[in-house]
Amino acid sequence: MIRIAGMTRDHQITKNITIDNLDRSAYKWIWVDFDQPSEEEIRHLDTTFHFHPLAIEDCIHRLQRPKLDHYEDHTFFVTHSIQQKEDELHKEEVNFFLGENYVVSFHQAPSREVDTVWKSLDKPPKDVENWDEYYVFYEILDDIVDDYFPLLYKLEDQLDKIEENTQDKSMNQLMDELFDTRYSLLDLRHTINPMRDLLYRMLNTHRLDGVMKRKEYFADIYDHLLKLSDLVTSNRELTADIRDNYLSLNSHQANNVMKVLTIITSIFAPLTFIAGIYGMNFQYMPELTWRYGYFVALGVMAVMGVSLFIWFKWKGWFK
Repeated sequence: MIRIAGMTRDHQITKNITIDNLDRSAYKWIWVDFDQPSEEEIRHLDTTFHFHPLAIEDCIHRLQRPKLDHYEDHTFFVTHSIQQKEDELHKEEVNFFLGENYVVSFHQAPSREVDTVWKSLDKPPKDVENWDEYYVFYEILDDIVDDYFPLLYKLEDQLDKIEENTQDKSMNQLMDELFDTRYSLLDLRHTINPMRDLLYRMLNTHRLDGVMKRKEYFADIYDHLLKLSDLVTSNRELTADIRDNYLSLNSHQANNVMKVLTIITSIFAPLTFIAGIYGMNFQYMPELTWRYGYFVALGVMAVMGVSLFIWFKWKGWFK
């Protein structure tokens, strides 16, 4: 689907424009949105707008790295939005072509951010006469970056639950959840850091007059991305700390079990030795025929066991 909105010379927003009757000279600026376009509609990128073949190719091949490319009469941007579906993060690509008095957005999956800005044109704000193609681009980009925050905050909440473990989950369950969260943070980092680099390039290039005109707005998005990048890094470090703590706790518990087993083995080793000697059934063993031999053997074994127990306790093995 191709939908087109434009601002007339008298600062009115109109949406009753089709690609066939498009006359860019009749508008101050236009916004053309390629929303999940068909192959026939994709051809308009070349036949109607004459964009560079490499940029069109990047649109067709999904999930390029966020970037910007300057061409002779337009600039091509690749951005990434992230949506959560069924507890999994799904990355979607939203592309933009910006030229003189026009912005073209292109996405092969539904984009909530694009739809939000599109609907806002139905009730234009008071300063709509100050809008241009770069302001539309800014609004969509700002929504894309703002949508990163709830996803990251949700992952932080998951980390808090894992760390507190109020549901008394097993170690294996906690480790599975921890590594799932760590993987999601890695996905976010692979999106946020390239987007941060993209904004840095935009703010430091002199070929985008529209960005320079609203530099403080795009700088605000860049600040958000810096904050997001720091949050992702700190949360990944937190996952590593939690993982190391659980592994240390598991090792400590294993050591305690081994210590208990060692104490039991140490106590029963001499008792087993005595029982082994008198269990050999040799014919000439005087203690076997002694009337009190059985009770003496039990007494010696009891004394040895209690003595070893007291000695281990004195050494602090039971603390």
